[in-house]
Amino acid sequence: MHLTPLEPWIARKAGLERLTRAELEAYQLARLQETLRLVRERSPFYRQHLAGCPTTLGSLADLSALPFTTADDIRQNPLRFLCVSQSEVERVVTLPTSGTTGTPKRIFFSRADQELTLDFFHIGMSTFTRPGDRVLILLPVARRGSVGDLLADALERMGAHGIRHGPVQDVAETLTTLFDEGANVVVGVPTQVLALVRAPAARRFPTAPIESVLLSMDHVPASIVSALEQAWPCTVYNHYGMTEMGLGGGVDCEARRGYHLREADLYVEIVDPQTGEPVPDGQPGEVVFTTLTRHAMPLLRYRTGDISRFLPGACPCGTCLKTLAHVRSRVRGIIPLGAGTSISIAELDEVIFRFDKVLDFTATLSRADGGPRLSVHLHLAAPPEEALIDPVRVALVEEVRAVRSGALAVSVTGEQSTGGAPPGHAKRRIGVEP
Repeated sequence: MHLTPLEPWIARKAGLERLTRAELEAYQLARLQETLRLVRERSPFYRQHLAGCPTTLGSLADLSALPFTTADDIRQNPLRFLCVSQSEVERVVTLPTSGTTGTPKRIFFSRADQELTLDFFHIGMSTFTRPGDRVLILLPVARRGSVGDLLADALERMGAHGIRHGPVQDVAETLTTLFDEGANVVVGVPTQVLALVRAPAARRFPTAPIESVLLSMDHVPASIVSALEQAWPCTVYNHYGMTEMGLGGGVDCEARRGYHLREADLYVEIVDPQTGEPVPDGQPGEVVFTTLTRHAMPLLRYRTGDISRFLPGACPCGTCLKTLAHVRSRVRGIIPLGAGTSISIAELDEVIFRFDKVLDFTATLSRADGGPRLSVHLHLAAPPEEALIDPVRVALVEEVRAVRSGALAVSVTGEQSTGGAPPGHAKRRIGVEP
């Protein structure tokens, strides 16, 4: 097994011939000190936010003495985060809230910030992409500087070709493009890529000659990975990132047991979601990150809302980089039901996507007088006969802990999907009725 290409890349960025954990952490501490000086000098938000806090750090552990930054902080006045003049902002990304009202987040990037993303995409994709490969990009590409556009530019740097397709609207049209363009690598959202092998239109095409798939922009159910690897002769990799990170955060190595992070650009902590205190490696908690190299809008101890853990022990690829377990859920996505039970979309995904006629589903939790009830509605690749609906219901009763214990009732309905593919933008979650 080969060493992740992120390690030699990070070593070069740190000015080292060979990377060790101690040298990497010394580099991170120096970058943290520089970032603290920068935000205190130039960011009105952090000048106020860090008032009374230590001005220097003696160790990486000392970072935990600084306050968190939250999404609400950014929504209230994003311009107060800027550390450059507005004329130096190359790209602004507006992120709507998950509800129907509320102020969106605005994230600012300078030209140098976007170059950092290009550099990471270039190195991260080289894990499974070779010069000459043709990569079908099923992410937003229309706007200059969008995630798909940057990915295409990064691929050109490594001698591969990015096919700027955009999110799937029509499965047949996307598969036609895949074959016409000779794509052998696909990058996209989990449920959208799943539609390319399960939607009725997919049956009109031969098996696609896809060697590698990178899934991103939402958590990746193991059941979807299995479905893709059975349908295509491919290996599926996970990417973890968010706009606030600079779009890219980490990517699987060949071992595919978790993400190796871009530790030259980000310092990542895992904290208890309730207390905010750091937790030991191996224990789950909320992912919190600090940018180390950002120019326009550095962020200190930003709470992502994602749940993960650092995996103890060495990765089989031999890297000294940490391994972050695949993100399966969010703090607000785990819905408590009482008596020590809870439910999450990730738990449902692993059961429901195992059925080969399921393209997608929605789930809604209601708390009526008779107790909490979960209503699951399946989007199917065939008419919703009882032979399709009932096995899903039985599996939920037998395998979802809250349903099996009797703490949660469940009902399942379905319809044949007439659209091309599930939406490719929003993170999936369980809806909660008042």
